[in-house]
Amino acid sequence: MLLLRDLLLLLGLLWLCSGEEQSGAGDWCDNFTDLDLSHCLLGTSLYVRLLLYTRSNLDCGRELRHHRPSSQPLLDLRRPTAFVIHGYRPTGAPPIWIDHIVHLLAAQEDLNVIVVDWNKGAANLNYFTAVSYTREAAHNLTGFIRAMEEDGASLSSVHLIGVSLGAHLAGFVGANLKGRIGRITGLDPAGPMFTSATPEERLDPSDAVFVDVLHTDMDSFGLRGTHGHIDFYANGGTDQPGCPKTIFSGKSYFVCDHQRSVFLYLCALNRTCTLTGYPCSSYGDFLDGRCLQCEAFRPLSCPVLGYDVRRWRDALLRLGQTKVFFSTTSTLPYRKLSYRVDMVTWNQYLRWGVVHIRLHSGRNVTETRIDHKLLRLEQYTSTRLLAQFEDDLQPVHKISLRINTGNVIGPRYKIRLLRIRFTPLDRPDRPLMCRFDIILEENMEVAFRPLPCGSRH
Repeated sequence: MLLLRDLLLLLGLLWLCSGEEQSGAGDWCDNFTDLDLSHCLLGTSLYVRLLLYTRSNLDCGRELRHHRPSSQPLLDLRRPTAFVIHGYRPTGAPPIWIDHIVHLLAAQEDLNVIVVDWNKGAANLNYFTAVSYTREAAHNLTGFIRAMEEDGASLSSVHLIGVSLGAHLAGFVGANLKGRIGRITGLDPAGPMFTSATPEERLDPSDAVFVDVLHTDMDSFGLRGTHGHIDFYANGGTDQPGCPKTIFSGKSYFVCDHQRSVFLYLCALNRTCTLTGYPCSSYGDFLDGRCLQCEAFRPLSCPVLGYDVRRWRDALLRLGQTKVFFSTTSTLPYRKLSYRVDMVTWNQYLRWGVVHIRLHSGRNVTETRIDHKLLRLEQYTSTRLLAQFEDDLQPVHKISLRINTGNVIGPRYKIRLLRIRFTPLDRPDRPLMCRFDIILEENMEVAFRPLPCGSRH
């Protein structure tokens, strides 16, 4: 009996170490490899696991063998397949977002969702070792996808979603397959060790039929530049709202901006935030209101971040590499309400100032300050602004406007607006709001009720 008990205990320990657990249905589940800091300190050797999730086993992954894909239960090669590829794991812990992205991808359509678990390899205190493993992991994944193709799967229905270092890994797989993969999505592709890389040494548009990229941390852990057919730049692609600005915030200071790419993408998949990108040459020009038109995409609107950006694929392939910009709030649902504001000024004296706008709906108020640069106000000048608000208030009963010029010692000059017009950018179903012939003093707020406008042009 003693030997039997010891055998049972040994089997239990083996189960705990295997990363498997039992589902409520009595089935064994294969979980993402869970390592700890000791593994990272000692270093890990590469081992790639492929964990399959479908709508019939969303909460219970199945590890796939790397050969004969068509013979494996639950893997239906007639379905599209999305591969989720994580990046560098300095602590060895599973990514907190894995379960979320699996469920959200399965909600888009009936997919094979395969999590590429290369934690043994990515979990190394030495980042350079993890980088060196990306090529080997890509070779491993390439072999599996080739086997899928041999068993009848279409490469055009394969979608690789790579996070940070995983974005380049996805690019290597695509290059190995001569760019025949249907789509690659790169979420803030890793910058360190790739800043001077040639297109063959990193993710680039030739790696798939369609490549879309989201940038959130280009001045630190992310990669600068354009690397897809469409590159989305959240808040210019660098500092994200709500992320710490000093090192005293600890770990969050280093990872917050970089991780925001995943959370923005999850929110877009969940359809709780519609993040519209506006084609532009720079974030500064976008904030100046110079890039708020999307005629090149008609009859579609401006591209929207997320799974459905593939709707714009044909237009983007025709246009070539396209940069699009958008701004966000610091928390869910991240979306800002954007208005194009057109003003015609008629003041006698040239003034420079910062514009403050408030929208009132009953007792609720939302405001914005357009201060990324001073606004030039002079006689009979038409000025276009981008006004972005954190809250979506409807209906708008009143608008308050103030122009701060910094003048504190001289006489207050009057500023005359022959017309001001507010065009909702993300909600074309909403009416335009106008007001005509407003007189205000610099540094003083004036409130008015908006009137209906005519045309949107």
